[in-house]
Amino acid sequence: MARRVDLLVNPTSGGGRGLRVLGPAVERLRDGGAEVRVVQGRDAAEAADLARAAVADRPDALVALGGDGLIHLAVQALAETGIPLGIVPAGTANDLARVLGIPLGDPPRAVDVILGGVTRAIDAGRCGDQWFSNVVSCGLDAVVSERAGRLHRIPGHVRYLAALAAELPKFRPVPFTLELDGEEWRTDAMLVAVGNSSTYGTGMRICPDAQLDDGLLDVVVLHVSRVEVACLFPLVYRGWHLRYPRVTARRARTVSIAAPGLTAYTAGERLAGLPLTCEAVQGALRVFVPPGIADAE
Repeated sequence: MARRVDLLVNPTSGGGRGLRVLGPAVERLRDGGAEVRVVQGRDAAEAADLARAAVADRPDALVALGGDGLIHLAVQALAETGIPLGIVPAGTANDLARVLGIPLGDPPRAVDVILGGVTRAIDAGRCGDQWFSNVVSCGLDAVVSERAGRLHRIPGHVRYLAALAAELPKFRPVPFTLELDGEEWRTDAMLVAVGNSSTYGTGMRICPDAQLDDGLLDVVVLHVSRVEVACLFPLVYRGWHLRYPRVTARRARTVSIAAPGLTAYTAGERLAGLPLTCEAVQGALRVFVPPGIADAE
């Protein structure tokens, strides 16, 4: 079990859920024998700096109490350090926690996963000096993600639907140039998703076959019209969009993406403007998982 735990918190996660969960989470960790230090920034930049400083002090674990955006900040500090990441889901999407089998909507059980001490090595994607654990999106989904981030008063799943309804009528297919392990691929597409994990946007399985520990990135491209996007959207939650002939899925260790005027997003946050090159780094992260999760140690 992790004895010295730094707890990174976003008090505004999930409409203030992070702040409400903080006290009980700290108490449960301490009751379980952990020495807890709370790390709380006033904004994302300060939280990122504090996370790096915390990791430099070599705690037994860094716990992210929040959503995928906060986990993204924690991953920047933790990648390739060997220090395990604990997750107490308190955000809007909680997609990485969902994929890892960490309990959602039940902070005490999520804390118990950390106290249980079972960890698993997973991959992370690296884009220059930035890391990602979920999915990098470019195109319509990135535009939708940006708008959804501004709709603070609308609950999670409905927020993405509202953002899609606002952006889809204006969006047109974009000329992408992709390079997968050195093989160039030019195509017009509504979106390109690069998945280290399978899920984004509150349970949408955009890269349904992505594995967290295979050392590869899954690339899903939608060569479709706006009408087809509207028809395919409900299928994404089950990963059934891959059955559609104008949806392509590929797999590579290194993926380069170029397109005019687009920005890549991950975990609801801006990652970088295109062009961008991402590579899978096998075993770059260690995370606490429930007992019985595949390849747990």
